[in-house]
Amino acid sequence: MKAGLLGIGKFVPPTIVTNADLEKRIDTSDEWIRTRTGIQERRIADETIDTSDMAYEAAKDALEAANIRPDQLGLILVATVTPDYTFPSVATMVQERLGATGAAAMDISAACAGFIYGIVTAKQFVEAGTYDYVLVIGVEKLSKIVNWEDRNTAVLFGDGAGAAVVGKVSEGRGILSFELGADGSGGKHLHRKEFIEMNGREVFKFAVRQMGETAVSVAEKAGLTKDDVDYLVPHQANIRIMEASRERLGLPTEKMSSTVHKYGNTSAASIPISLSDDLAEGRVKDDDIIVLVGFGGGLTWGGLCIKWGK
Repeated sequence: MKAGLLGIGKFVPPTIVTNADLEKRIDTSDEWIRTRTGIQERRIADETIDTSDMAYEAAKDALEAANIRPDQLGLILVATVTPDYTFPSVATMVQERLGATGAAAMDISAACAGFIYGIVTAKQFVEAGTYDYVLVIGVEKLSKIVNWEDRNTAVLFGDGAGAAVVGKVSEGRGILSFELGADGSGGKHLHRKEFIEMNGREVFKFAVRQMGETAVSVAEKAGLTKDDVDYLVPHQANIRIMEASRERLGLPTEKMSSTVHKYGNTSAASIPISLSDDLAEGRVKDDDIIVLVGFGGGLTWGGLCIKWGK
């Protein structure tokens, strides 16, 4: 039996910052942001909400969706580049709040590809029989590392959390294939010193190429063709990058998850947040073949091909 995703949850903070709000702060415009990124608004966590708070809320939702108790968890993995502290890890903070006293816990740093890295790691533990259930959370409070005077990056990012419970699923379903990759030579194009710094042109070129290649690759590794793919959940970074991946798979617009317009780029949280919305809206159904694909700083990338269902 393969590992699969048993339940998905999300949390986004209540405060909405629109493009019009940003027009008042920096030299930009709603039209400029929308036409280049697809973003219309994003959620921003205030000083009362930190990374671990969002992770905890998403975790509760995922556990409820999976009908799994915290004491059944063997491991908690949190993908984030914006932890509350250098240590303790966000994962241990979530473990304490959930009361999952029997679970091991650690954070993963793979930027926007972190959730995919987390799911692939969870898969190994579940299919090896080491743990029955692994909780994977992608969470970011990017607002605390964004330079709000930099018009090139301030418009892109938002805060939020998404989570998934990974466990064994029924025969024929689950994670059919995966791909992980990294190119450390490109790390200089997207990094953080005090704030996020990005060479937008280089990151765009890398993402368009790699997202498309990885989406096709995971389908092929599963013994499928592009025509077998029912739905695509790309990292919600930029609508033009997302559309390039969709076109590589030959999918119609309605077969691609798109929430970038309302949440912006939430880094490691973007794929599970989008998937959570898709499930709530009935856009993903049992036995659908879905491809999840993301890229991030490092440079890193990853993809999954899943036959959906428990």
